[in-house]
Amino acid sequence: MKQTRLNPHPLIAVIPVVVLIVFLAIVITLFGSDSLSGGSQMALLMGTAVCVAISMGIYRVPWRTFEEQMKATIGEVSVTLLILLCVGMLSGSWMISGIVPTLIYYGVQIMSPQFFLVSTCVICALVSLLSGSSWTTIATIGVALLGIGHALGISEAWTAGAIVSGAYFGDKMSPLSDTTILASSSTGTDLFEHIRYMMFTTIPTFLITLVIFFVAGIGGSGGVKVDVQQYIDGLSRTFHISLWTLLVPVLTGMLIARRVSSLIVLFVSSLMAGLVALVLQPHVLCEIAGNASLTRGLAMTYYGPTAVDTGDASLNELISTGGMAGMLNTIWLILCAMCFGAAMVASGMIESLTQVIVRWVRNRVSLVTSTVGTGIFLNIATGDQFISIVLTADVYKEVYGAQGYESRLLSRTCEDSATVTSVLIPWNTCGMTQATVLGVPTLTYLPYCFFNLLSPLMSILMAAIGWKIVRKQPSLS
Repeated sequence: MKQTRLNPHPLIAVIPVVVLIVFLAIVITLFGSDSLSGGSQMALLMGTAVCVAISMGIYRVPWRTFEEQMKATIGEVSVTLLILLCVGMLSGSWMISGIVPTLIYYGVQIMSPQFFLVSTCVICALVSLLSGSSWTTIATIGVALLGIGHALGISEAWTAGAIVSGAYFGDKMSPLSDTTILASSSTGTDLFEHIRYMMFTTIPTFLITLVIFFVAGIGGSGGVKVDVQQYIDGLSRTFHISLWTLLVPVLTGMLIARRVSSLIVLFVSSLMAGLVALVLQPHVLCEIAGNASLTRGLAMTYYGPTAVDTGDASLNELISTGGMAGMLNTIWLILCAMCFGAAMVASGMIESLTQVIVRWVRNRVSLVTSTVGTGIFLNIATGDQFISIVLTADVYKEVYGAQGYESRLLSRTCEDSATVTSVLIPWNTCGMTQATVLGVPTLTYLPYCFFNLLSPLMSILMAAIGWKIVRKQPSLS
């Protein structure tokens, strides 16, 4: 039987978080961009160890409690880990089959550098809205757009910011999105009512984001111009550029439209891309396999890093892939982040810290502001947006009801904070995944993810204005 126990004092509960932040700062200083190769994982484990040591030593929390919470937490992300492996397969197969090279080949000739950023944001928003998955969007069309931007001389930080902004807008507003469904169900809000209510904060934020990218593109924020012809020549020399390769994205889109699971879509799309590679790019597969069999080359494309010589060093770097092996550091980091989050939950430290925030609630603005702050804090402390959404909803559900506010205000605020800021935190599952997929460090693209940065502020602004916020008679309890 579970025993009732007191949660640690907030000053004690914050110690593991401070330890984690200090160790992460040291790791980033020492290792820089290589921090994901082990340093960040060690920082997370050190934070976990401090949390467990304090809880077991001072508050007599049994190890079994931590063990069970870790099993449950890691079990919840098991499908996410499989999706990551499939993303690795897809990124390698879409590149070597010629799908991404074909998109880059035609994209650099069609897209204007001045309108590239705003176009990128809109394209990713539409794809994510239809698919319900920011991860799938970024791993497919996002990677291709990053390559096009590179060829056009657009800063990879700006391009990644536009990709992430568009993808998370679509993810947030799609009825197919797991985070959208989770936020609505966790707060007891009808799904479509939740989506309609989000429009009051999300649409203005997205429009402001598009204006920023439009002005940045017109103002020449893209950076130094690149000779596009060298990319066109290099790609045509190396790959069989053919519009037939685009059948795979079309068929993938059909699977998405039929609401097939993201895991299945990514796996099937990878297999289709592999068949295209065998038919259209056998010479590339032979080069990868060291002139061995085509099947060996295809297998290496799926599971390991690939390098193809195009005669241009920058293009070589652009079309190199990591396969499933390239996702292992990210998976390692996710497991360590889940251990830290599970320890903080099992120890009661998360609840202790969030209750401090709840005490600051005095009015509508402070209520929404504290909810936003809690969602962001939980993204930092637990390293996972799903945990952040559920915990934020659990902490504030009764508070919103007691003060007479509709559940849709809570569900919207959860999305405006926990969902969109997860990708901005290097050790969060979203942040580390997108940094790995795009090859752009989280802290590099963070300043340019305008939609993600502005969403929490817009939520607070709408609370201050009171637009479309209905308050019933507060309940007496």
